[in-house]
Amino acid sequence: MREPTVVGSESNPTSAVASLPPPAPPQALLERLKDYGQEDAFVLWDELSPDERDFLVKDIESLDLSRIDRIIRCSLRSQGLPVAAIEPVPERSVSTVEERTMEERERWWKMGLKAIYEGKLAVLLLSGGQGTRLGSSDPKGCFNIGLPSGKSLFQLQAERILCVQRLAAQAASEGSAGSATIHWYIMTSPFTDDATRKFFESHKYFGLESDQVTFFQQGTIPCVSKDGRFIMETPYKVSKAPDGNGGVYSALKYSKLLEDMASRGIKFVDCYGVDNALVRVADPTFLGYFIDKGVASAAKVVRKAYPQEKVGVFVRRGKGGPLTVVEYSELDQSLASAINQETGRLRFCWSNVCLHMFTLDFLNQVANGLEKDSVYHLAEKKIPSIHGYTMGFKLEQFIFDAFPYAPSTALFEVLREEEFAPVKNANGSNFDTPDSARLLVLRLHARWVVAAGGFLTHSVPLYATGVEVSPLCSYAGENLEAICRGRTFHAPCEISF
Repeated sequence: MREPTVVGSESNPTSAVASLPPPAPPQALLERLKDYGQEDAFVLWDELSPDERDFLVKDIESLDLSRIDRIIRCSLRSQGLPVAAIEPVPERSVSTVEERTMEERERWWKMGLKAIYEGKLAVLLLSGGQGTRLGSSDPKGCFNIGLPSGKSLFQLQAERILCVQRLAAQAASEGSAGSATIHWYIMTSPFTDDATRKFFESHKYFGLESDQVTFFQQGTIPCVSKDGRFIMETPYKVSKAPDGNGGVYSALKYSKLLEDMASRGIKFVDCYGVDNALVRVADPTFLGYFIDKGVASAAKVVRKAYPQEKVGVFVRRGKGGPLTVVEYSELDQSLASAINQETGRLRFCWSNVCLHMFTLDFLNQVANGLEKDSVYHLAEKKIPSIHGYTMGFKLEQFIFDAFPYAPSTALFEVLREEEFAPVKNANGSNFDTPDSARLLVLRLHARWVVAAGGFLTHSVPLYATGVEVSPLCSYAGENLEAICRGRTFHAPCEISF
């Protein structure tokens, strides 16, 4: 019988391999990280498995290090710098509801419909957020606020686009050049992109053509410590967060969608946030007002409900300076409560509700200007890291960061009970819930039905119910007489064709 061979440890190839030191990080990549003071990203390299090392290298290679370094340095440097004093928005910059004449409204409505029919308007939806505060991991736009129809926010908005397209086509005279197609650009995030696309596909784009909807993702940016170093979420992954809804400008630029808009003949872009159940998408009156004023940017505003309401407000930054938005936390208590003696309103009363209009030329200017200046807002947050949650900064831009670049901005007052039903918090919270948004929709539509000659019956108090008018029937209460006059509807119900 043959004896087994005894091999010494010095001749065991497995043992020899095991004793070899791990391969060093790629030298060129390490040098680049050192150039920007971020070499600590490789500090646990020796403890990683081969797969984890590959993941870390790919993660670092995916970062535009020079751009991110510029953003971190400029943003940290801008902290605490003095800013110009704020002044109230000049009265001439605002079209208020009470001073708007019926003739102006009709003229702006017709101007807007004409531009829409000529293909000059695009709609830009900010839809990067998940419904986490609503108790859902789905994209916020998938949320059903409990209307009789059961429609999601995405469906309500899609059907308003369909309605406006039809109104524009009807308003156009025979033989006019145009198609009344509104292109819808939808900004998602890495967390919502796949689910959003699948939701639209499974609902057949809610009646829109699939080629008139374009999805694109906002960017992410590393979270950093107070001295500007990357926070590592795991030993092989940099902690990152979405770059805020203002990331839409760089996302449009880098995805070449500004050129796409230009190639389609688009001149104006209507931009809004997804979580508003009453948003008038592609509002012809607002578009007509915008064109009539000849400004680069405009925003719909609602009056602040009370001095301490937690909303950002429009202000003028410095004597004769540009209009911009300050957050409620930045507004001194005495300024927040100050009254304009001439109007009887709060001096700082025009709330930002993320309903904006821009020229395409201005969007190009903003995308380039923000990129050049590279100043982001620093939000101090608990960041997931290898040491558990650690305090650090998320870097964000906001949609209203565009306004300081505008040579001219016009504000357009709307009534919150007609156009602002935010869906931000779960039912049971004190405000901005699906229940409060649903009631705002039902009450507004009940008023439309009564104004059109309809009648309502209800088994609960009318203040707690109402009716839902399908956006396919009416955009803003128009054309309802034929459906409603002399008819009785039992609330709650949906009125459709």
